[in-house]
Parts: sequence; structure tokens; C-alpha cells
Amino acid sequence: MVSKTWKLIPIVTLSLAAGVTLTFHSCSKDVSGATGEEYNNPKNGGYLNVPYTEQETGPGLVLIEGGTFTMGRTEQEIQYEWDNMPRRVTVSSFYMDQTEITNQFYRDYLYWLKRVYDVDYPDVALKATPDTLVWRDRLAFNEPYVETYLRHPAYKNYPVVGVNWLQANDYCAWRTDRVNEVILIREGILKVNPNQTADDNFNTDVYLAGQYEGLVKGNIEDLDPSKGQGATRKVKMEDGILLPRYRLPTEAEWEFAAIGLIGNSNDELITERRQYPWNGHIVRNADDRFKGEMMANFKRGRGDQMGVAGKLNDNADITAEVNAYWPNDYGLYNMAGNVSEWVMDVYRPLTPEDVTDFRAFRGNVYKTVVRDEEGAIAERDSLGKIKFRDVTEAESVDRRNYQKADNINYKDGDRISSSSYADQDVEEEKIMYEFGAQSMINNKSRVYKGGSWKDRAYYMSPGSRRFLDERLSTDYIGFRCAMARVGSPVGLGKK
Repeated sequence: MVSKTWKLIPIVTLSLAAGVTLTFHSCSKDVSGATGEEYNNPKNGGYLNVPYTEQETGPGLVLIEGGTFTMGRTEQEIQYEWDNMPRRVTVSSFYMDQTEITNQFYRDYLYWLKRVYDVDYPDVALKATPDTLVWRDRLAFNEPYVETYLRHPAYKNYPVVGVNWLQANDYCAWRTDRVNEVILIREGILKVNPNQTADDNFNTDVYLAGQYEGLVKGNIEDLDPSKGQGATRKVKMEDGILLPRYRLPTEAEWEFAAIGLIGNSNDELITERRQYPWNGHIVRNADDRFKGEMMANFKRGRGDQMGVAGKLNDNADITAEVNAYWPNDYGLYNMAGNVSEWVMDVYRPLTPEDVTDFRAFRGNVYKTVVRDEEGAIAERDSLGKIKFRDVTEAESVDRRNYQKADNINYKDGDRISSSSYADQDVEEEKIMYEFGAQSMINNKSRVYKGGSWKDRAYYMSPGSRRFLDERLSTDYIGFRCAMARVGSPVGLGKK
């Protein structure tokens, strides 16, 4: 895939006389095909039309070209859960981390949190710290991992574990802000600020709301003639400079990326059905150069974590480095084995039957910005972030696509979907999945995908599904980030 960074030249000129001012004047006139008005000209009102080629590929990401595939079971149903019934769906193109998030990447996050928040809010970094005690086993000596796995440089390129679903989401939000901050510094709009504090640190939402007053080097020229000559403004979403949010992938996205059908299709013909992220139905490499070597890091059988001394087939007793083994046809490493990975979805056994067949996902809770009585964005929280709240039913009364904020239980868990829908004495959150009494499923049960170093080969099938409470963590679940693709579903060099 060919990636292209966002550039202002040649249609934009840089003026260094007073900081950096970005000017949108073009040699050839850019005229609206709807009204005939000239764009980027303050003399006629300053209608804005920025030069744009395509989305910049964020650090660590790979473009996953979307399409249709059969989501669900590719292996025999040995657990008899019947929670991954095959269903044909379409996944839009998106970006995904080439590797799992490493201990080094996560320690960078912890270091930043301590540097910015430790003076006023030391509990912020503590809350984000992985639970290293997940390595303990009452009948095994795992204390060395408790003490060294997260911190020792020998494990810096190994996947971070002990991170729960909530911590993984917080990391994605932090990464969004750091990447967009670096982009604005690169484009000459912000200065490097190594002394950010709890109430003065770069946040993408705060910046787009016009409330960030950090170390500004130079803003973009404001073409609105009512603002006066020489007026400037902050970057807006319409400028196409800032990237969308880093986030966890949806279950459908993760499964689509893992199976990697782009590598074994001829036009619209899939040449070989896949059980794992590679061709064939075995877990060993069939290539003559590497014949017989394991394709992933998993548990081959009882008491066999890595093979025989002198021939450690998968060369890993616990996790392995995130770029070990062979990538799949999208260039993604360890989509089978090493660690299982968190995805966005709330778990329901019948999700494959319920979800929409385009961009399938369960877990929507719609939110909006908190505003004051005059409609202005309310004060930020103590960590310098914009406050959000759930949309109300009153705000959704005239909508046909949704009527309330929380849609996690829609068609599976709400009163309408229950045989006891007429019993008004039962609380809705208990009517179908009464956690701890009738079920281990509730609205905090999150899906995790893929096999790990502790799992048998069965779980390396991309269609396998398991779940865990979003507040819990283990020594075998990690994560990687994703990002929405805007515009064309294909990259540069394609139609």
C-alpha cells in the first residue's frame, strides 16, 4: 500500500513573517460547480475548498481494504456454544495496527500520564497501569513475569497484557491526541510542549472546539472577510489535516482482517477456503523453505508450550515478539496466536443473527457534548477533556433510526425481545441476562478474538468468539488499535 502524507504545497503558501500563516490562494481558479463562486478567495466571502488527495496513514497502521465475507464459524463447533453462526456481511475499508500494542508502546503512555498528571492526579497513571499480578498461578512459579514482563527491556517488543477493555480504550483515546498533536507540530501550527499539565494538554476534541491555548506557532489564515485582513483561525475538520480517532476494531473488522481473504482471491473468486489466517487446514508452514515450522504461537497440547529443546518449534514459552512468525496477506502479524485481542463489541450469543449485514456491531451508546444554557460547550473535566453525555429520549423523539442513547440490548436483552415483555415488575437489565443468577452475560461483557499462547489451535480460527467482563484482565489478552478510513475504500495507485 502506498501512503501519502498531507501536504499544503503547492496550492498553499507559507508566510514566515509572523509565525506561520497558511494561505489558500491558488494560481488556477477553483470554482464551485453548484454556484459558480470562486473558492478560497476572501474578496467574495472566503468559501473554503482545501486541496486533498487521500487520508494519511497513521503511525503503525495498515490499510485493510474492505469487502464482503462470511463471518463466523470456520472450524467445527467443539464447544457447542453456537454463538458464531456463519453470516455474510460487508466490512468497510479501515486501518489496523500491523502488530499488537507492545510493552514499550504502553510504557510510553504510562510515562506521559505520570509526567502530565502525577502532581495533581497521581491516580490517573495508577488506573492505567496493567495488572502484572495476572501472571500468578497458585500451582506454578510465575513471579519472574510479575516482576519483569511489563518493565524489563527484554520484553519491550512483546505484547502488553494485564490490560482490561476500559484501559485499552483509554490508550486509544490518548494515542489519537498524541498523533494529531505531532501532525500539527509537523505542519508548523503548534510548537513542541514538553511541559503540559493536567489542565493544559493537547486534546483533539478540545482543539477542534477552539478551546486549546497551548504553544501555538502559527494558525491558518481565516478567509472570512468579516474577520478582517490578516485574521487567523485554528485547524478545522474541514481542512483534512487531523486524523480520525484511534479505537478498538469491531468484531467484524477484526475477523475480516484476520482471515485475510484478499490474498487468496482471483477477481471475485475465492480460490481456497480458510480455517486460519493462512491457506490450508494445518498449523505448520507448507513452504519448502520453512516446511514444518509453526505458523503461530499457541499451545500444541497438554504440557507442550514450545516444543523440544534443540528444536523449539514456535520459539516461545509465553508470548513472543509482536512481529514474530509470518504476517497474513494484509501484512498483519499474530492475528492467530500470541495473545487474544479485545474488540469493541458487547457479547451476545445471537449477535451474528441480529446485527446489520453492513458494518456489523453491537455496543452503540450515542453521546453528545455537554453544553451550558446558552449552547456553548461546558467547562472541561479535571483532566482537560471535553465532557460528553448520553443523548436523551427527548432529543431522539423525531428520529426513525434510534430512539435512545443505549442500544446495547436492542433485539437481544431489551423488554421487547424477551418472552416476559409484559411483566413490568422485572427490571429491564435483568429480564433476559440476570448476571450471576441466570447468566454470566451482561452489558459489560466484551468480546475478545483469536487464540493465545495458552490456547489450543481451535481458538486461532478467526470465527471463534469468547467474552470477559470489561473490568477484568488476563495474562493472555492484549489489543491493537484501528481507525476509520474516510473517502475511497482503496489506497493510492488504485482506481
